[in-house]
Amino acid sequence: MPPVFAHGRLRLYLLKLLDEAPRHGYEVIRLLEERFQGLYAPSAGTVYPRLAKLEAEGLVTYATEGGRKVYSITEAGRAELADRGGELADLELEIRDSVTELAAEIRSEVRGAAGDLRREMRAAASASATRTAEEESWQTAKEELRKARQEWKEQARRAKDESRRAREEAQQARRQAKEAQERAREEVQRIAGQLQEQFARSGGVLGSLAGAWLGGGTPTTASASASAAAAPAGPAGPADVADAAAPAAADWAADLAPTGDPARDLDRLLDRFRDEVRDAARDRGVSAAQVAEARRHLGAASRRLGTTFGAGS
Repeated sequence: MPPVFAHGRLRLYLLKLLDEAPRHGYEVIRLLEERFQGLYAPSAGTVYPRLAKLEAEGLVTYATEGGRKVYSITEAGRAELADRGGELADLELEIRDSVTELAAEIRSEVRGAAGDLRREMRAAASASATRTAEEESWQTAKEELRKARQEWKEQARRAKDESRRAREEAQQARRQAKEAQERAREEVQRIAGQLQEQFARSGGVLGSLAGAWLGGGTPTTASASASAAAAPAGPAGPADVADAAAPAAADWAADLAPTGDPARDLDRLLDRFRDEVRDAARDRGVSAAQVAEARRHLGAASRRLGTTFGAGS
């Protein structure tokens, strides 16, 4: 097996092929052979055991059609594929490089065969009994040499095209990953600002605690905010709440540096949200009415985030 499929990478590439469409085992083998331009084809003893292992782990499932098992990827399989998106882009590039290397080896073999052919031609020509026989042998050798050169040029062209496509696909994958990460961060910050505004309007202990959390404050800051809310003051309009929420949303979780993996960055933001709200509620206490109000706000935030991620896909 080529080194490009070491350490579980064939497993990752099988998930990619099944994510494109449901396939049976022979079709998977044929597609792998096509991706390698016919220079490499895995055996059934390599592919089928790995498909069975993926099925046992719940990453793929299968249905029997016409006496064959047709495998399909599951949601768990798609989740693993999404988590390893950067590794998959690198794998695609390495496959293209492997095709290029194999093509270079074939070109070297073709050159050697052409050299051997020329030597055989000369030997056959010198040993020929008549000039006619020599000319026929020479023409045959020239034709074989022409075919060998043509094949070498075609393989070189295919290798060059594959290498160019691999570079373009890798660059596009990196751009998309960076854009997805930025969109996720901006959306979480926007939702955080909206939640602060909604909690501030609802008032009460939970409102002050949520305001302190969304603003990046500490329990001391939350207490000061609660005291300020209790002091006599004029009614705050929507513009006042929005002005207070905007800087808080922009600064919230700014200490979490991007990791390069948008899915992981989103998990870290959600963990920060959960931990800080839970700590605030534990320190200050929360009533059943405040829990119901929190459920309403969090449901609205969840729907907004779901819509955002759906639009960005």
